[in-house]
Amino acid sequence: MQTNLHKRFHDMPSAGVIETILRKCVHCGFCNATCPTYQLRGDELDGPRGRIYQIKQLFEGAEASAELQLHLDRCLTCRSCETTCPSGVRYSRLLELGREAVDSELPRSVVERFKRWAITRLFNSGPIFNLVITCARAIAPLMPASLRASIPEKQSPIDKPDNRHDRKIIMLSGCVQPTLTPNTNAAAIKLLDHFGIQTIEIENRHCCGAVGLHTSQMEQGRAQARKLIDYWWSYIEDGAEAIVTTATGCGVTVKEYVELFEHESAYAERARKISKLACDLSEIIEQELDRKPVQTKPGKRVAVHTPCTMQHGLGLKGKVESILQQTGYQICEVADAHLCCGSAGTYSILQPQLSKQLRANKQVALAIDAPEVIVTSNIGCQLHIADGLNVPVVHWIELLYQGLERK
Repeated sequence: MQTNLHKRFHDMPSAGVIETILRKCVHCGFCNATCPTYQLRGDELDGPRGRIYQIKQLFEGAEASAELQLHLDRCLTCRSCETTCPSGVRYSRLLELGREAVDSELPRSVVERFKRWAITRLFNSGPIFNLVITCARAIAPLMPASLRASIPEKQSPIDKPDNRHDRKIIMLSGCVQPTLTPNTNAAAIKLLDHFGIQTIEIENRHCCGAVGLHTSQMEQGRAQARKLIDYWWSYIEDGAEAIVTTATGCGVTVKEYVELFEHESAYAERARKISKLACDLSEIIEQELDRKPVQTKPGKRVAVHTPCTMQHGLGLKGKVESILQQTGYQICEVADAHLCCGSAGTYSILQPQLSKQLRANKQVALAIDAPEVIVTSNIGCQLHIADGLNVPVVHWIELLYQGLERK
């Protein structure tokens, strides 16, 4: 695809990246076949190919418009199109740059800006978020059933080990996970201890920046990422062998710090090092199982939901299924496993109608083989899919831990 950037974009640090991505697109349309929003709406402008053309027109001189902003907002950034694309178009990176350009030229309304500000501050508020959830749980019996189902029950805590090992990894707690599903990291830490690995857990209020980036607050997201990089750096210099995330949404963001800070001399080198060290929990557990196998008993029938951030963003499709099969679980069939569940970070809040449609489809797809439990690798997907579903939905590491404990 030929393109000539308008003069107002010539001095952008990412001008070369924009041109390279646009020129890779051959307009084949394969991406639309696996795009969740195109499947729902049947509108070319709500598919990757149509969005690429709209972004191209913007960077070639067209004015930013509310219609363009809406079509870009409707994108889940699930990256299914990138997995499908035969030309290797980095659509998600182009979308990010397109959204940033649109928002700079066409500021959102005061209401929309406040909504995004409030979402970010609440998710990253730590004690305030914890208080909100505690209050919601207290009054849940008085709520309508549909609303009550969206509030996760408080978990019985798993004790974390205090053992010391020569091998050390860093683990990110995340923004909302410590309040909503604290046993995800606790179970991970227990299993890593079993393998002789000590976990340095980065506590809440150290967001990876994903929430800000998802809500078009780019500088706020970068500021959070800088703080986390600064906090991590002493542990990295002290010899931590990996930075492990238990939420794949965070994992993709951390993995892409190298691009987020490629034009910031003060952080570029550190971001490159951190992106190299970043890995998903499944990668560590898979390696350790090869060295020190474990077996659960008995093995339940499990449906695995692989988040978009895991299969399309991190390229780790099939990892969780392999681990669970190796440890004795029976893996159920899942229909349309490549399609998004509709959670997509803050998408379920900002685009609720489309999100609910996608969730309904995903719940049916996960239940077709009558699983006893559904597992996933991302807290957003976990809570979103569980809403209104009778089958329990948990993080796969909690299921694995529970199986080992029962043995």
